[in-house]
Amino acid sequence: MTTALVSEKGQLTIPADVRRKLGIQPRSRVEVIVGEGEITIRPLKSIRELRGIFKAHAEGKSSDWDTIREETMRRVAREVASE
Repeated sequence: MTTALVSEKGQLTIPADVRRKLGIQPRSRVEVIVGEGEITIRPLKSIRELRGIFKAHAEGKSSDWDTIREETMRRVAREVASE
């Protein structure tokens, strides 16, 4: 178990080994979730990490942009729903 200390300003420093393991770097954004007596901190993906995620869904499809967009939206929605 890794522990951290909350400063007098209420700030928390995430230990270096945890940051490395989760890929959290300076200026990274994290999500803070408050549960029943606990806090969960999750790293958020940057827009740069998401670059090109639709390419695999659209490859080899119609050259019509509206059709590609609709097909991609359906595929991504199914993927997200299955998670």
